[in-house]
Amino acid sequence: MDEGKAQPPQDAAAAGDGTEQVPLHAPDPYGTPPYGRPGPWAPAPPVQRPTVTPAHGTHLPPAAPAPLPALPGGPEPHPHPYAGTPAPGPSLPAAGPVPAAPGVLPPVAAPSPGPWSYDPWAAPAPGPQGAPEKKTLQLTRGRLLAGAVAVALLAGALGAGVGVHLERDGGPSHRVTLPQSAPGRTDRAAGSIAGIAARALPGVVTIHVRGSADQGTGTGFVLDDKGHILTNNHVVQSAGSGGSISVTFNGGQTAKATLVGRDGGYDLAVIKVSGVSGLTPLPLGNSDSVRVGDSVVAIGAPFDLAGTVTTGIISAKERPITAGGKKQDGSDVSYVDALQTDAPINPGNSGGPLVDSQARVIGINSAIRSAGGDPEGGGQGGSIGLGFAIPVNQAKRVAEELINTGRATHPVIGVSLDMGYAGDGARVNTDSSKTPGVSRGGPADKAGIQPKDVIKKVDDAPVHSGQELIVKIRSHRPGDTLRLTVERDGQERTVQLTLGSASTR
Repeated sequence: MDEGKAQPPQDAAAAGDGTEQVPLHAPDPYGTPPYGRPGPWAPAPPVQRPTVTPAHGTHLPPAAPAPLPALPGGPEPHPHPYAGTPAPGPSLPAAGPVPAAPGVLPPVAAPSPGPWSYDPWAAPAPGPQGAPEKKTLQLTRGRLLAGAVAVALLAGALGAGVGVHLERDGGPSHRVTLPQSAPGRTDRAAGSIAGIAARALPGVVTIHVRGSADQGTGTGFVLDDKGHILTNNHVVQSAGSGGSISVTFNGGQTAKATLVGRDGGYDLAVIKVSGVSGLTPLPLGNSDSVRVGDSVVAIGAPFDLAGTVTTGIISAKERPITAGGKKQDGSDVSYVDALQTDAPINPGNSGGPLVDSQARVIGINSAIRSAGGDPEGGGQGGSIGLGFAIPVNQAKRVAEELINTGRATHPVIGVSLDMGYAGDGARVNTDSSKTPGVSRGGPADKAGIQPKDVIKKVDDAPVHSGQELIVKIRSHRPGDTLRLTVERDGQERTVQLTLGSASTR
């Protein structure tokens, strides 16, 4: 055996038959004693108990180191593996008991810990283990510092937010209350825009038409308590053959409507609802009494926005316009001696009322002039302040005829016109194999008008084209007497004639 090295212990089996038992895990020189090769034979460390102070005056012998317990059937305990062989030299005498002074108890010697003893009350031995504790302490201080900084930043942000809130709102006891006027009267003067709208809106309806090929939206207004409603022809035209018409009143109730009659030449139509009570007919004014500059209000459903109210003035009177004209024979062309207004009128306003300051209807909104072309009834251009309405005096006569007979009559003078004439006035056509210039026996023939004559005025109002002549004629009733200024071979003369009548197809 080498000096300073402990031999591994052997268990009982190894001591008996000479066969060494293999431990269950690899050797661990720093494992449970005895050092060397751990195994199931390693004894548990002895249980240490605190020293009990003996009774006063008791003499205690010197403590001796506790021997290591021997393994069952094994060799004697080995010396400390790090003890080594003691150096030669003189031996020190063993320390004996120190006599105590009279009346004084001798000191109690603490038991000498064995090589494997454990003292739970002993201070930890200094060594390299102190460094991790210092590092842990430093890390803890760093984390505490970081946490304190975070808390300070959060507190600062909260304080700033509270400060801004207090500065802006003045705190809970200084809530901001904005001044507001007390509720006032809701009624308005009868002549104000609000007063006019309040009286007229109950009699205005929104019309939805669905035909076999297309659909559309327009406006109309109630004529009487029987359910007759006046609108534009181009609003209900698609329902002329197998279509459907639905009417929505200002209060929101809806009803089906039937077509009573329509006239393309005047762009007017009458429809009727049945089984509806509480109707509000609008009073009709007199368009002949209207003057340029009069205030007007237009009501309708532009782009299906029902109950839209706009306001403006009468910009001009007797403005000759034509609208429609999609058919080749020109039977759908409307000739209107219109009231011009700058009240905004848009698609969907068609057929709605143009009312005066007393909420009386003076015109039926029919056409607008768009920025890119001529006026078109029901066109999709937006309003540029050039709207046109059919005078109510003309609309009243046509509506009465449509209700009473289902068709309207047109005043005529009995001539065909050269619509391509570029000069000033309206020139009568020359006779042709298909159409004579002057209808034989008609009003013009009786007044002495001949082919190629140029009509320059109607009741002293200048006429600049064939369209203007038609508009002027249709602004009258059949049977009215007119005075025409006619030019023939450079000479002008004045003739009188009585308007005839022609029924619509």
